Amino acid sequence: MATESCFSQCTETQLKTYRGVLEEATSRRIPFAVGGSAALALYCKIVRPIKDLDLYIKPEHAPAMIDVVKQIGLRDYYDQLPYDRGWIYRASSDDVIVDVIWQMANRRTQVDDEWLTHGQEIQIAGQTARLMPLEELIWSKIYVLQRDRSDWPDILNIIDMTADQIDWRRLVSRVGDDTPLLFALLQIYAWLCPETAGRFPEWLQREMRLHNIRRRDGIELTRQRAALLDSRNWLTSLSREQRCS
Repeated sequence: MATESCFSQCTETQLKTYRGVLEEATSRRIPFAVGGSAALALYCKIVRPIKDLDLYIKPEHAPAMIDVVKQIGLRDYYDQLPYDRGWIYRASSDDVIVDVIWQMANRRTQVDDEWLTHGQEIQIAGQTARLMPLEELIWSKIYVLQRDRSDWPDILNIIDMTADQIDWRRLVSRVGDDTPLLFALLQIYAWLCPETAGRFPEWLQREMRLHNIRRRDGIELTRQRAALLDSRNWLTSLSREQRCS
């Protein structure tokens, strides 16, 4: 079971609130999964300050989960900063934010049972919870490609750190008609990390047309190409390799 080390920078107030929400949701038997920066940190070892807790639930459980966060003492964040209530309920108190999410922001899909049952179990503030699956984490981030924000670097890190854990057939099935987006991402990843991409399943390489992967170029080529995209240390595997050398 994953540790809660990524929550080490949280305040006592945050941890107390998270514990209360998770404990109450569990006692009410509301199925949920944890996503956001917590999922990214635990799957990919990308540690960022946990500013909020993202809880994914099925649409029919939204009223019950919203009641949970209200009972814990959180208030609707809308009064501080208006947001689209059609897919998310944002609750806050002091420095704590809990997001209750039941569908993608672009309305591409709603949360279903698979979001809540395929991820690994973790510990948060002493409470057992389940992460959203890797496949849904990638799927939900694949559409975040705006001028002022892109989650594609996160996805490249997810693939780089967890390629052998991803259920690729399930991911392709989930992405469905939007597979060209996944195709584009894997093309970028194969250019960035050809050695690792060369170990993708053969069927995936064929379907995604990952031709002429130069499998023997190794870490140095990856370092050079990562720097072409951003001179800062953004690819987690390179940072870890440098620490170990």
